[in-house]
Amino acid sequence: MVISFGTVRDRILFRLKEIPAAIKFEESIFALPFAYTGMILASEAWPTWPVFLWITLAMVGGRTLGMAANRLIDFKIDASNPRSKDRHLPKGTLKRIDMLVLILIGFALLMVSAAQLNKLALILAPIAAIYLICQPFFKRFTWMANPLLGWALAIAPSAAWIGVLGELSWEPVILSLSVAMWAGSFDIIYHAQDLEFHLKEKLHSVVAAIGIRKAFVVARLMDLIALTCLLVVGLMMSLSWPYFVGILFAGLILLYKYKIVSPKDVSKLGIAFYRINAYVSSIVFFGTLIAVLI
Repeated sequence: MVISFGTVRDRILFRLKEIPAAIKFEESIFALPFAYTGMILASEAWPTWPVFLWITLAMVGGRTLGMAANRLIDFKIDASNPRSKDRHLPKGTLKRIDMLVLILIGFALLMVSAAQLNKLALILAPIAAIYLICQPFFKRFTWMANPLLGWALAIAPSAAWIGVLGELSWEPVILSLSVAMWAGSFDIIYHAQDLEFHLKEKLHSVVAAIGIRKAFVVARLMDLIALTCLLVVGLMMSLSWPYFVGILFAGLILLYKYKIVSPKDVSKLGIAFYRINAYVSSIVFFGTLIAVLI
């Protein structure tokens, strides 16, 4: 069979169009603000533009790597799950080789960006990549899969801090703990809609282990820990009032989250996931930015 140049071009253009949706590229807004928060706190100002650029590219590379690995590793699970069976790989819109290429591109971008920052960032970048690749496997053997997903996002602020200073201290670690609790809490709630599927397929999650009602209690506790950690960071670094106002608004948004989703009704999880995550991380970032710049 002869394949024309036009056909090859069309296939490439189609993949370029579909790939961002397949790895939910728009959700980078959830993690990027916390990376920028770590970056600004480490700099105690707006950093130089090269540092900002390389931290951004490292984040994009890491997230692309992680999401592509998730789609590739969970291909069969996604195909069996009614909620995810229409994703690009199960439908055949994209191929597994596309995800493999994305993994390689994401890893390369992460490593190149880390190398442009400093030696410690370069040393730790492969460790972060390994964790991001391994994370999808956790649901196969431990109910801690949801909190461990939170730690995949929690890499961001500490990694950005290291990218700026080339060292790590307690402030970014506590900030990362906040992100881990916040993201893990939401992942617990998000997978409440998959309870029956997880039980049927013997997959592990907090909801499958203790039930929806108790899982929501755990999620609320994790959100409280997240806010407490943010408060501790602000006090440790003697940040000014806009930072604490940002925490207050973030807390109110998290409280609102439990008004629109509950153990009895998880039908609005789509709205909660796409809006609340972005609002919380963005508000904390802007509060931090204003606090540092004034």
